[in-house]
Amino acid sequence: MQDIRTFHPRRGRMSDAKIEALAMLLPRYGVPDGPLDLEALFAGRPVALEIGFGLGHATLEMALDDDTTGILAVDVHTPGVARLLQEVDEHGLDHVRVVHDDAVELLRERIPEASLVAIRIFFPDPWPKARHHKRRIVRPDLVSLMASRLVAGGGLHCATDWTPYAEAMLEVLTCEPLLVNAYDDYAPRLERPMTKFERTGIEKGHEVADLVFVRRADEGATR
Repeated sequence: MQDIRTFHPRRGRMSDAKIEALAMLLPRYGVPDGPLDLEALFAGRPVALEIGFGLGHATLEMALDDDTTGILAVDVHTPGVARLLQEVDEHGLDHVRVVHDDAVELLRERIPEASLVAIRIFFPDPWPKARHHKRRIVRPDLVSLMASRLVAGGGLHCATDWTPYAEAMLEVLTCEPLLVNAYDDYAPRLERPMTKFERTGIEKGHEVADLVFVRRADEGATR
């Protein structure tokens, strides 16, 4: 299962400005090859990983609201990566790093264990057809991987507007022994920017669910 992609590659149309931004700004605001030294990359700040930032609107808003937390933002959608790079450069944000790659590979190969204070997964592809459920980013093997990358007390925050996926997320997250639900069930909508996908879902009458799970202290977890 580990080699099954959690995303469908989308290149999208790229303007000359975005092509130039990708070439010029990714070396400046990206990350080096190989395993990452997050403390060095973010000047000692605690680091949150954002998986699948889309066009980067919410990422930018969170970065502008809080410059004390480093944001490691990863996505495979090339136009969105270029757009976020442009915004990061325009605002001179030295606490945001952008990764144009597969989040699963990043987590598995390049992010150390117990190094993240938060992982955010807002409105991932629900892969609604049963035969595609194995592609979901919130599935047992990947949740276990994500939990291992959180520090004790670090939070995994997921949001979706697809009720069947919310139910599946809750079941998967609850079964992960390294995590405990910060709420009794779904969380109330927390203080976070509204994403484009969320707004579209609300306009369609979808119900939004937030789920927040916290990494236990190692000594309190059993497998």
